[in-house]
Amino acid sequence: VCNFMSHEKCLKNVKIPCSCIAPSLVRVPVAHCFGPPGHYKRKFCTVCRKSLESPAFRCEVCELHVHTDCILFACSDCRQCHQDGHQDTYHHHWREGNLSSSARCEVCKKTCGSSEVLSGMRCEWCGILAHAACYIIVTPECTFGRLRNMILPPSCMQLFSRNFSKMHCFRISENLQTEADEDDDVDGSTQGSAKDVQISTDSSKQTLKIFDGNDAVKRNQFRLISVPRIVKNEEVVEAALRAYYINDNQQDYELQTFTQQALLSDDVINRNDAAEDSNLGSVFRESIPEAWIIRAKPKDEEVIRIYPAWLKVGMAYVSLRINKDSTTQTVIKEVLPLLGRQTESLQNFKLVEVLMGSKQVQRMVLDNQELILNRLKDIRKTSIRQMNQTRFYIVENSKSIVQVNLFIGGLPPQLSPEEYTNILKDELAIKTNVVSVSHVYQAQGAVVLEISCFSEAERIYMLAKDTTVNDKPLNTVVIPEVMASKIPQNCCPLLVFVNPKSGGLKGRDLLYSFRKLLNPHQVFELTNGGPLPGFHTFSKVPSFRVLVCGGDGTVGWVLGALEEIRHKLACSEPSVAILPLGTGNDLGRVLRWGAGYSGEDPYSILVSVDEADDVLMDRWTILLDAEEPAEGGENGVAEPEPPKIVQMNNYCGLGIDAELSLDFHHAREEEPGKFNSRFHNKGVYVKVGLQKISHTRNLHKDIKLQVDQHEVELPSIEGLIFINIPSWGSGADLWGSESDNRFEKPRIDDGLLEVVGVTGVVHMGQVQGGFRSGIRIAQGSYFRVTLLKPIPVQVDGEPWIQAPGQIIISAAGPKVHMLKKSKQKQKKTGS
Repeated sequence: VCNFMSHEKCLKNVKIPCSCIAPSLVRVPVAHCFGPPGHYKRKFCTVCRKSLESPAFRCEVCELHVHTDCILFACSDCRQCHQDGHQDTYHHHWREGNLSSSARCEVCKKTCGSSEVLSGMRCEWCGILAHAACYIIVTPECTFGRLRNMILPPSCMQLFSRNFSKMHCFRISENLQTEADEDDDVDGSTQGSAKDVQISTDSSKQTLKIFDGNDAVKRNQFRLISVPRIVKNEEVVEAALRAYYINDNQQDYELQTFTQQALLSDDVINRNDAAEDSNLGSVFRESIPEAWIIRAKPKDEEVIRIYPAWLKVGMAYVSLRINKDSTTQTVIKEVLPLLGRQTESLQNFKLVEVLMGSKQVQRMVLDNQELILNRLKDIRKTSIRQMNQTRFYIVENSKSIVQVNLFIGGLPPQLSPEEYTNILKDELAIKTNVVSVSHVYQAQGAVVLEISCFSEAERIYMLAKDTTVNDKPLNTVVIPEVMASKIPQNCCPLLVFVNPKSGGLKGRDLLYSFRKLLNPHQVFELTNGGPLPGFHTFSKVPSFRVLVCGGDGTVGWVLGALEEIRHKLACSEPSVAILPLGTGNDLGRVLRWGAGYSGEDPYSILVSVDEADDVLMDRWTILLDAEEPAEGGENGVAEPEPPKIVQMNNYCGLGIDAELSLDFHHAREEEPGKFNSRFHNKGVYVKVGLQKISHTRNLHKDIKLQVDQHEVELPSIEGLIFINIPSWGSGADLWGSESDNRFEKPRIDDGLLEVVGVTGVVHMGQVQGGFRSGIRIAQGSYFRVTLLKPIPVQVDGEPWIQAPGQIIISAAGPKVHMLKKSKQKQKKTGS
């Protein structure tokens, strides 16, 4: 059925379940989370086991790869990343194949990967590898491996997600997802089946379209089978069942034919009646019908499996024979004594039908009077395959408490909780009896809603996506709840922020890698609501670390958000590591994380973060107070601009340095698509710089500088730069290494800023090349700069034109804890 290959001598060791029985072996059904289709080289489909040559899907949470037409047959056996009432001890989550050819088996230490076939097993949590014959020897409990101190165990995470797709739960961007879904309905079946069409070029064979039920007919989703021109009906039925990965007895099924006209009408005409049955050979001649549909023959009684939902471990079920009079109630009555619960009232239990679809696991409570045999008949009529993926659970009737947490950002800042509630009532028509505001972030204009009704939560989520308040779109994020009391003692989980727009646009692959290596609930995409949803999720965690994947601007954004909500966190001073994705990455260089990410193994990056050293770093507040009024005030009277406050981590530049940044910024805004490589970005900087080479040096005439209350005489310069870290403009040392009796040796935690001048573009180029350093002007902890005319200013790479007025730079509150890559680790990776 599934193309599994084995040596004859190895057959006794085969432990891999075939695609046709895999759904029945799933312990807890968990749907997959498929991203947009893409090209995945040297990977194999886990359903049909063939290589992925055409665009295919992969799960964003586990190592599952499938063809577009195999996606419907993928087993709903994804990683269980949050609690839904199951066990606290976790077993290995085994996934077959797609290992590198150098992979080694944990048990026998021989290679277990292959680039030619699907082979070997890998645990999705701890990452251990084993042969298909060896993995059953491994102890079943999973310890989460080398990264266990950084992973939030699923038993600590709670998320009520009945109506939300996995994409919503793991906050995965859906901009590409919608296109993929449309493809999958129409082309999914025909595209992949084209592989099968090529088989039947032989004139002695014929290709038939096979539908597996009414749903497939409506969607025009069929599988193609190739059979000899002269063939028995049973053989066609067997081939049709195999095409749908069904290993039932073919005697229980029959084929019906229908024409193109019938395909368009909802009612499928049954032409396969008894009269034609005797003469079936004649059907397969030149006048073959366009398509066939598999139908299950009606039965008077059947055996069904009932799974008790309260069992924590194992696959135990009860088999029960039902007839045409069996109702939900009689089934419950018969099952309870078999499970040792005969003393309890029938009213305390319900029967739940669970459809284990690869994209969504759907649950439906059956009515007490429903005839079970009719229910099975309806499922098979809709889709034969669906019957393979349907289970019946007996569930206790407990009053389950529903609590969905939704983060809503983009609201006007600095309002009271009552005002926020009124805005949400007006814009989203929230029902206050089931919706309450649990947290308010006034400075950021964000609230967290606690919702006790699934349908209301989904309605608010979908509606908020299309709502704007004061011309600003709202953003909504489904937030999991972290149960801090259940976090293991020595665990210091890692909160990961990724900016997919930084630098060379490597963010998407990193998001995928980190979701796979950690719990996906720990990974946040910064384009989806910023850093606040992540910090809110971790607000009760007693100790955690942060990894920021992005440029220096992204790091500043995250540190700024941390500064603002520090007082609301149980761990108010988490240490921050950097994975540099930007163009300059000066802070990343100083903390030894490198000049920029160039495809290192994400696993080794996480190990480096775990082993990194904690260091302190100063942050600075810059107050910009423009004295010149802004243009276009009311009644022709100009209003002065309100003072602006920005935070600084790396450096602040005035003059030529900021002017280059501003020109680069404008170029990137005009054609953002071109700025996706570090090399190109630096090329644009050089081009912009060459245009400024003939500028006159008179910045010293347009500004005045005061350091720690003392006036400082400025030399003839074109740019003035305040530096907090010993790296500027992509790794250049602007201060220089020569000793100087006038100044202390710079450090990132000494509470002092260094002030340096540059005489123009040529001087800046020489500093970049390492031939010269800047002109040392001052060192201090409090600065006042007076601008006499509009001047370009940039802070950590964010440039603008500043109107005449005052700029005051002073230390910003407590120092921040950063993580510096340890030297031993650097040597190891270097070698």
